[in-house]
Amino acid sequence: MVFHYYNRLGRRAQAIYRASDRLTEVSLGVAVAELQHQAAEVRQLLQEGQHTALREGCQRFADAFTEQLGIAGVSIRMLNSRPRKSGCELYGLYEREYPEQGPVQCCIQLWMRTAHHKRIVAFPTFMRTLLHELCHHLDYELYRLPDSLHTEGFFKRESSLYQQLR
Repeated sequence: MVFHYYNRLGRRAQAIYRASDRLTEVSLGVAVAELQHQAAEVRQLLQEGQHTALREGCQRFADAFTEQLGIAGVSIRMLNSRPRKSGCELYGLYEREYPEQGPVQCCIQLWMRTAHHKRIVAFPTFMRTLLHELCHHLDYELYRLPDSLHTEGFFKRESSLYQQLR
């Protein structure tokens, strides 16, 4: 299945889309128990609402995750309330910076509070957002895709990770 925007893509992007769509699972292997423990810690820290502690817990999770998969790490930035943009909220953001010298710098930004009511985000939503942004990182670092597109395969990879961590 292809999403509605597929036909607007150029040939190169369509090839990337199809490659991404074929990848439907990510196996966490034997480290799943450790990552489940890390996810439980993130849940607790989120409930406590301590900004710095939550960022550090998410960083530990991301470090264990990337180490298990043998890929470069990613930095976590924790922000307070989600920004609103045209009536919708931004949940997370994955960014790659390409400095003139040195390795690519990768960063995941997460927001711990909702935009309107400033409430702590529900854990399933928060964890799925973190995994979603980590899937973008996997597309570049593990699968070596030239771009990270929202395909059905992308969302299946995100779901496979979430199911393993429940």
